[in-house]
Amino acid sequence: MQTITTTEDLAAFCDRAKGKPYITVDTEFLRERTYYSKLCLIQVALPGNDPDDAVLVDPLVDGLSLEPILELFRDKSIVKVFHAARQDLEIFFIDHGVIPDPLFDTQVAAMVCGFGEQVGYETLVKRIAKQQLDKSSRFTDWSRRPLTDAQKTYAVGDVTHLRQIYEFLARKLEETGRERWVGEEITTLMDPETYITRPVDAWKRVKTRSNSARFLATVRALAEFRETHAQSRNVPRNRVFKDDALVELASTKPATMQDLGRSRLLLREARRGDIADGILAAIQTGLNCPADQLPKVAKERDKLQVNPALADLLRVLLKAKTENFGVASKLIAPTSDLDLIASGERDVAAMRGWRREVFGEDALRLCNGEIALATKGKQVVVIEV
Repeated sequence: MQTITTTEDLAAFCDRAKGKPYITVDTEFLRERTYYSKLCLIQVALPGNDPDDAVLVDPLVDGLSLEPILELFRDKSIVKVFHAARQDLEIFFIDHGVIPDPLFDTQVAAMVCGFGEQVGYETLVKRIAKQQLDKSSRFTDWSRRPLTDAQKTYAVGDVTHLRQIYEFLARKLEETGRERWVGEEITTLMDPETYITRPVDAWKRVKTRSNSARFLATVRALAEFRETHAQSRNVPRNRVFKDDALVELASTKPATMQDLGRSRLLLREARRGDIADGILAAIQTGLNCPADQLPKVAKERDKLQVNPALADLLRVLLKAKTENFGVASKLIAPTSDLDLIASGERDVAAMRGWRREVFGEDALRLCNGEIALATKGKQVVVIEV
């Protein structure tokens, strides 16, 4: 297989791709020791079975410009096919400001087509392409050079089999009329906001047991400092301090370096220097936050009372709908959304777009007592009340 190491060779391959209906794309990267992913390899394949139709692109080679492939990503006449695209797209957006368009994600399509929850590439290769993948190179160090033959074989397999998987799923979506369903899911992947992490919003990902606005103000300040520090130094946020340490700090509110030394969960490196100074400053920011700038707690959701019997009925309805439509249940509504619906909440994903057509409308009717559920043989059916 060809490994492209020059801009000229990359441009020549990309010229061959122009006019093709689609290309398949995958990447290999490292992120264990950095905040941002380090792109180590790009795999691309064109339709067909010629060995020259699939290549590896080495972005670590000095002087290699990725502009030819970025130009392909911008070409709206060519579908860019990925599997579980989110992390790949984040790399191209963060590094180059480009999101491939139009986009097709075979993991999303497979869930819509009834292949289960978060179906893996290996499973699709086995079930659709009838092939076995050697995954022994999956967790190797992709930044080391030269790449081994095993690594190259593994990497190129991630785009060659993807061609057959894409063509199969595209046909199935056309037959079932569900292209729009996938399109709605792809919209989120195409949105730049999906890949932008703003330090001021980082606190929203931290799980806490308290909804005290003042406590959350301290959590917000600590999370903002941690995210800013991690981004500026390109280190994982957990290397600064972990979530459990953050919550402990927001609870105990240390005011001095000596106080920090008593923390059970804080890493030794965080008890001195820039991180320690940042922690103490963030805590003071949270404590001194003006009342009108405190985090807004969604009190209306806190007050919602889940009707457990109705939640159970919604789960039965969801199971019946997913079996009928052959769609992964979590793609329609996770358990948390069912509980929200059963408590009176309506601003959930299951009440929008194709999900509303498949499940949301009948879920509302069930909540309103307009329909009931009954068994017919081994099936659960909806009956009018």
